[in-house]
Amino acid sequence: MSNLKTCTRCGLPETYETIEFDEGGVCNICRQKEFRDGKINWEARKEQLNLLIEKYRGKYEYDCIVPFSGGKDSTFTLHYLVKEYGVRPLVVQFNHGFFRDNLLKNAERTFKSLGVDVMTFTPNWKVVKRVMKEALIRKGDFCWHCHTGIFSYPMHVAIKYQVPLLIWGEPSSEYTAYYDYRDDEVEQVDETRFNRFVNLGITAEDMEGMICTDFDLDPRDLLPYTYPKMRDLKKLGCQSVCLGSYIPWDVKKNVQIIREELGWQGDEVEGIPFSKYPYEKIECYMQGMRDYIKYLKRGYSRVTQMTALDLRNGRITKQEAEQLIDEYEGKKPPSLELFLDYLEMTEDEFNDIVMKTVVPPHKPDFDSMEVGRRTWDFNRWYREKDGKPVIEEKESSRVPEMSL
Repeated sequence: MSNLKTCTRCGLPETYETIEFDEGGVCNICRQKEFRDGKINWEARKEQLNLLIEKYRGKYEYDCIVPFSGGKDSTFTLHYLVKEYGVRPLVVQFNHGFFRDNLLKNAERTFKSLGVDVMTFTPNWKVVKRVMKEALIRKGDFCWHCHTGIFSYPMHVAIKYQVPLLIWGEPSSEYTAYYDYRDDEVEQVDETRFNRFVNLGITAEDMEGMICTDFDLDPRDLLPYTYPKMRDLKKLGCQSVCLGSYIPWDVKKNVQIIREELGWQGDEVEGIPFSKYPYEKIECYMQGMRDYIKYLKRGYSRVTQMTALDLRNGRITKQEAEQLIDEYEGKKPPSLELFLDYLEMTEDEFNDIVMKTVVPPHKPDFDSMEVGRRTWDFNRWYREKDGKPVIEEKESSRVPEMSL
């Protein structure tokens, strides 16, 4: 990342989505953080949340819907709402196809501890593979089905169950400037947001047209990825907001709470230092691939984002951040072999596709990539050829101990 201009404060590079630098070389994400910490009246925001919850409490089968991945943010959100407000939520979990064993165990402990109703939806795997490949080719991002499913499916459930209130986790302003803490209104998790950056500019109708010529598609297979009709959401009186718009969001504090009160455990993730960030993106065993593509396209990856967050919060020095980035970023994840198998693609074909979506002035060097280390559960991940994971006798069956 040495050839890229970076924020003088947090180190995010010029290829970061939505980034802008002021005359002092400080990025807009850092400026948003300043406003969040110094200008927002969080007591007033908390009162807004109180009124919002009371507006819907007891009037429907469920007080609210909590979209849930099982990661740190959705787990904290669910815990906070149940413990702080005593709501009766419907938990909606969209299974993108890559949930890990530890994630599922965390979710089970959470659900039983809090005592909540849960709805889990898993889409058609054959459709998932096809749209992954198409999204990779079109946008250099294979996660279209995950992005759209996570943010559209709970909205469909809201209509079916007639539950107007949905509460998500952190607002996007924590990490990007698609929305800004300095905006007059709190961020709405609605169709505008969905089309602005969630669906990569590809609607489900677009995707149908892209794949129907070479794939035996039933149009109904793409319904989970469509956003509900506006008239249906308006008729319901839908409110879809982020908990982090009403209380100050602190990832490390949130993780400490769910560890102590729910027994939530972190996990190893490809390309991320477990000793430093054992809680980050543990949901998906394709996370390493997602971060690898980001590195190829933009010259930075997940570690840069996490150290930037820590730098803004004064929890790390620039030297420590640089050491972590140098040590962990830019390595080829072992999950690449599974990914290429799923999409029936060679590595050269993959590199050619990614090269077309590289963000200047970054230029990837495919030949310099070392292979990263496997996580403890790598051999448990789904293999397409025989439909079974490869379990070796010497493989560790324990999640590593995490500390903060």
